Amino acid sequence: MANLISTDGVHLVAGTQVLLDDVSLGVLDGERIGVLGRNGGGKTSLLRVLLGTRDVDAGRVLRPAGVTMGMLAQADVLDPGATVRDVVLGDLAEHEWASHARIREIMTGLLGDLDASALGGLDSVIGAKSGGELRRLALAALLVADPDLILLDEPTNHLDVEGVAWLAAYLAQRRPRPGSGLLFVTHDRWFLDAVATGTWEVGEGQVHSYDGGYAAYVLARAERSRVAAVTEERRNNLLRKELAWLQRGAPARTSKPRFRIDAAEALVANEPPPRDSVEMVRFATTRLGKDVFDLVDATIQLGDRVLLDEVTWRIGPGDRFGVVGVNGAGKSTLLRALMGEVSLESGRLKTGKTVRWAYLSQDLRELEAAAGKKVIDAITEVRSFTILGGKEISASQLATRLGFTGGRQQSRVGDLSGGERRRLQFLRLLMDEPNVLMLDEPTNDLDIDTLTSMEDVLDGWAGTLIVVSHDRYLLERMTDRQVALLGDGALRDLPGGVDQYLQLRRELVDHRSRAAVREADRARGGAPSAAGGSVGAGAAPTASAAELREARKAVARVEKSLARVGERETRVHEQMAAQATDAHAMTRLSAELAQLHEEREGLELEWLEAAETIE
Repeated sequence: MANLISTDGVHLVAGTQVLLDDVSLGVLDGERIGVLGRNGGGKTSLLRVLLGTRDVDAGRVLRPAGVTMGMLAQADVLDPGATVRDVVLGDLAEHEWASHARIREIMTGLLGDLDASALGGLDSVIGAKSGGELRRLALAALLVADPDLILLDEPTNHLDVEGVAWLAAYLAQRRPRPGSGLLFVTHDRWFLDAVATGTWEVGEGQVHSYDGGYAAYVLARAERSRVAAVTEERRNNLLRKELAWLQRGAPARTSKPRFRIDAAEALVANEPPPRDSVEMVRFATTRLGKDVFDLVDATIQLGDRVLLDEVTWRIGPGDRFGVVGVNGAGKSTLLRALMGEVSLESGRLKTGKTVRWAYLSQDLRELEAAAGKKVIDAITEVRSFTILGGKEISASQLATRLGFTGGRQQSRVGDLSGGERRRLQFLRLLMDEPNVLMLDEPTNDLDIDTLTSMEDVLDGWAGTLIVVSHDRYLLERMTDRQVALLGDGALRDLPGGVDQYLQLRRELVDHRSRAAVREADRARGGAPSAAGGSVGAGAAPTASAAELREARKAVARVEKSLARVGERETRVHEQMAAQATDAHAMTRLSAELAQLHEEREGLELEWLEAAETIE
């Protein structure tokens, strides 16, 4: 395979820190390499060295003639006066890009339906776009240009679950061509597994190379630590726990590498599950009682938008929920409603008498008052000791587990990076000993080692957990159930996890597209277009009056069935709370709950099919 770029003995220093020390590596034709490492370890600097925008102190970078390169930076700096067309398509005439299947796919996947785009159309000015919209525009521009070697620095930042899924599928399945390669920095472990053919770990001046994505990286890293016996026991325990999770599998897990599987199985054979669910529910019930949050027939409206429409959601002691949804669907608003900070238009919120909630916000404004304090002082002002996993742990010990080692505990809060500030606020929340923890996009600015440590800490935390995130791996690893806001005012349970959410979103988008075409047909005088339902063109015919009646009956029947399933689920949750110390009862009730989830999934799909006929 041809070499797209390589380094020979590169040395790079920033201040007193050696970022790269005699590093020689290369990217070959067809490789897709994910770059991991702690914040500040040199990942972005490595990409800039390869691109040629940062000079090295020693060594050389070899760029074969004719190889084109392009980079997506962490910050999307775009001309605010430019239009979407200027940024993404440049000088391409409409007939040039519209006739090009690859460009059309990128435009549709990242920018949506351009005739009614959320971005305002091709000729809209980008100055007022949101962070997520700017990220999609910058990504679209780079992918349309299609350089031979693409460098991406945290490409999933600001993207929702659908955007991350589309980008992973495009980069791994449709973008590869002869003479192309990909190098990307990410903390999104699902994205890494879905895209990467190899992994680089940057740290302490070195770059270690591994075959495969995150699952392969964890295996190789754990085995290297075990064989060399140079890593402290605590780090090994974390890696074995992570390996045990990967071995057990998750609903949306990509296929794992099969090489050296015997070593992996031997390593995790005696590793217990990350969480003892029965014990955790027992502790949570003791601390919380039977009631946490009951949101009943709740409607939330912001301006003209209805975010929740008569939604009922019951959250019990020890529940661990992940919340997914498109940007702007109301995920953060839902958390604020549970905290009583957003008023309900109708319905009611019942909060348990013993609930003590804590909220990790996206902007971390809570730390502004502590900017002049030392890290350890900002933690101990909340509490010096707490109970975690049934054991007393000091503020300093917990800080060390989450990456504030040695002298870093004496640093000023105002001098911390974004990721360190998020870690610090998470620590402060835990030290306050809440029994309900709500995390709003907790993965922002955090490296993978920190995320693994956070998950390990929460494995021993007994309470109710609600996480809003676009990070599929984190949702599967940290929560037991997922719910979705689809943008239609409903809150859907997802027994099938994020995969089910993406399927529901595809069905919803297809349904809306067909409805829009039918509406356009009616506006033209009732003549159906080929896409809108012309039988002669091979599309589905318009439903007859009898079919519409049957569909309406089906919708009514399914909605009654869904209500009954919801009531049965509520009873099961109440029974689980009441019998939390009875392992046999918990096993039986868990199986019953899983069956109810499957029944709900089938009913929801049936409802979608009937609703499509009515529309």
